[in-house]
Amino acid sequence: MNRNIFRAANVVGGGTGLSRLLGLVREILMAWMFGTSLAKSAFDVAFLIPNLFRRLFGEGALSAAFVPVFTETLEHDGLDGANRLAGKIGTLLATILFLSVCVGYVVMVFVQNTFEIGEKATAVLSLLRVMLPYLFFICLVALSMGMLNSLRHFAIPALTPVLLNVVWISALIWICPHLGDTLEQKIQGVAMAVLFAGGVQLLVQLPVLLKKGLRPTFSFDWQDSRVRRVLLMMGPAALGMGIFQINVVIDKILAFYVGDWAPAALNYAERLIYLPLGLVATALGTVLLPTFSSYAARNEPHLIRETLGSALRYVLFIMVPATVGLIVLAQPIVDLIYHLPGKRFDALSTLQTTRALVFYAPGLIVFSAYKVLVPAFYAQKNTITPVKVGACVLLLNLALNIIFILTWPPGFKHAGLAFATVIASLVNCTALSVILHRQLGNPGWQSISLSAVKSILGALIMGVTVGGVHNLVTSLPVAAQVHVKVAQIATVLVSIIAGLAVYAVWALIACRDEMKALRRR
Repeated sequence: MNRNIFRAANVVGGGTGLSRLLGLVREILMAWMFGTSLAKSAFDVAFLIPNLFRRLFGEGALSAAFVPVFTETLEHDGLDGANRLAGKIGTLLATILFLSVCVGYVVMVFVQNTFEIGEKATAVLSLLRVMLPYLFFICLVALSMGMLNSLRHFAIPALTPVLLNVVWISALIWICPHLGDTLEQKIQGVAMAVLFAGGVQLLVQLPVLLKKGLRPTFSFDWQDSRVRRVLLMMGPAALGMGIFQINVVIDKILAFYVGDWAPAALNYAERLIYLPLGLVATALGTVLLPTFSSYAARNEPHLIRETLGSALRYVLFIMVPATVGLIVLAQPIVDLIYHLPGKRFDALSTLQTTRALVFYAPGLIVFSAYKVLVPAFYAQKNTITPVKVGACVLLLNLALNIIFILTWPPGFKHAGLAFATVIASLVNCTALSVILHRQLGNPGWQSISLSAVKSILGALIMGVTVGGVHNLVTSLPVAAQVHVKVAQIATVLVSIIAGLAVYAVWALIACRDEMKALRRR
């Protein structure tokens, strides 16, 4: 794979990693303040709605449709043509988003005045009323990020999500404690912080866009052929992203059926998955879309195929041991990060989150593969295929959700929802891989499979080592003589370092090509 791709991925990975680390800090503070309460679960469900629009009209579907056409326009018409296209798309997007916010408020008022809604729905709607306009800002942020990524400027877009976490954390420390006596009152401060952060993230993009020569202006000329191409590509992509997000919403609603605590427990587990996912897969996927788009614009499918194979091997080499490590150390990690005596995240919350994490952890591999595979479709302006596959996967996931809720024992039903998502994502990635093979040719499946087998064997050896070292260190008499958090940090760190050392030795012996490539890039 081209070194520039890895260099850019490192920039995106650094920014995304910082954002995910701060996101983890914010979730720790949320856990201490709200635990797995109804207020926290209601917030998680309400926040899904702006995120749904972010996926539909923001960084997901719009980027998938806009970046290839915008990149092509830059190649052929320069900055002037790109500015005209960005102005038309930006005006159209802003109009749709404004109308969506207005319709959302009308629907909420209608529901509350027409139906007898329960405590859970009331809690969700009270938070959604505050956060709904966030979708307007964050979708325009995503459009700006897509333009900058097309110009190979990745630093500011990668660091922009950090602002959300900084504002969020600030609100948890300095605002929420002073907003009434109940959890429902205090969490309103978090909702207001989310809205404020959306405006800040948009403002940060503007100076960089101007510096790069991007000065899109309002334009209602939506009959432009390139605008129509973006819309035609965006429709299926939005549907595909919508299918995935609807899947997430259904998971959270079903989790509410399991218990008031279940959406919060799933969200805490997801946060631990997002950290390694953002460091590697999300960063790589962000860089691959404009890269694949450039290859497609120059009609070089062999470069897409070669880069795809390299990216999959790289992802497997990193994510397989990360998965095994999370499974083996699930309980110690959850206990270390979220549980603090005297706070609302108690031993029961730890158990609930640990169970979800164990069944979410294998998703690291398939979620990462999905981040690599989908840009290859979008770069070829093929947004239909992922939608068709996604629709089938949605039905599969829904069926598995229902089956697992009905058949899994109490206390594990929410973990069944997590496992259903992983299985459905595995089927999704398998189908997409087969289709790409037919379209582009063999990206090197034999080499990818061999790399996967070696990574799995090394990860299993690492897992046994990690478990053994953790049990040994925990049983040492000195561990009982220090502060509980100090002992937890020490035992987890020693276990991780031992695991990394074992996996590194294995990689030097059995995965020399992957190690050499990683050192070079």
